[in-house]
Amino acid sequence: MKKHLGTAGAAVAVLALAAAAVLLSDRQLSPNQTGTLRILVFVCAGSAAYCFIVGEIAGNFSQMDKLWSLLPIAYGWIIAVRGGLTPRLVLSALLVTAWGIRLTVNFARKGAYSLRFWSGKEDYRWAVVRRNKLFRRRFAWALFDLFFISIYQNALVLAICLPALACMDSAAPLGAWDVAAAAAAVLFLALETVADEQQWRFHQAKNRGLAQGATLAQLPAPYCLGFNTVGLWGRMRHPNYLGEQGFWLSLYFFAVGAGAARSGVFHWSLVGPLFLVLLFLGSSALGEAISAQKYPLYGQYTRQVYKYLPLRRFAP
Repeated sequence: MKKHLGTAGAAVAVLALAAAAVLLSDRQLSPNQTGTLRILVFVCAGSAAYCFIVGEIAGNFSQMDKLWSLLPIAYGWIIAVRGGLTPRLVLSALLVTAWGIRLTVNFARKGAYSLRFWSGKEDYRWAVVRRNKLFRRRFAWALFDLFFISIYQNALVLAICLPALACMDSAAPLGAWDVAAAAAAVLFLALETVADEQQWRFHQAKNRGLAQGATLAQLPAPYCLGFNTVGLWGRMRHPNYLGEQGFWLSLYFFAVGAGAARSGVFHWSLVGPLFLVLLFLGSSALGEAISAQKYPLYGQYTRQVYKYLPLRRFAP
């Protein structure tokens, strides 16, 4: 109950910030921004249609997962080119490109991509969600696939890239806000890179032991736990999620440096990164529920280790 109240409180706080960002900012776009946004929305709509149609035909609902790391690169460079390749826009696009390459490589080594583009390994969480009684009817799942997986997630990916759109018409030179945004983005990118590498190596070693015929309980520590407590994961339950959210929140401050946030630090483009935080609130709750069912000590892990604060270490 306490955990659910904490999640609900965090969601309310994020929604309040999003509302403030919209209400306290100038929402008027220039003709160049409007034209660029039309192009981005066209790409987003095409991607949503592709994800829904291919996902339904192939029965693989990770089509958007495959595009999640690729679309922001395209959006970033469309904005940069149409914005005249100013230093701020190029720097933002380069950071997004580095982020996208890292995430694509990490997803590819899990078997997500295939020469048969509609196939590949599906994210394990979709199978769990499909077993929910709400989706017993195929039509109900198709609606969820259309509106959440295909439309909402595509819209969210576009939304997290919109701080760059806010920078398009700025003549302000690079300054302290931009340096801080870039430095924070690099640090958060490094955090999620290290976290994903630690997670990959842990599960590869665990799976090698299981493939040799050992049971989970027969594996040496810490692999016998089933879940990762090595490195960053012994201090935080979701260091990779912290890095992901921090990266996109950091890029928002390019818009502040560009002078788009006339009311201080609030600009409507902050809504995208904030809704990404909301997505991870739900995603982390789902992942932890699945892990708690699979691994006996996972509940103890969640009680001992904070989600994002590295203040305590797991001690089984």
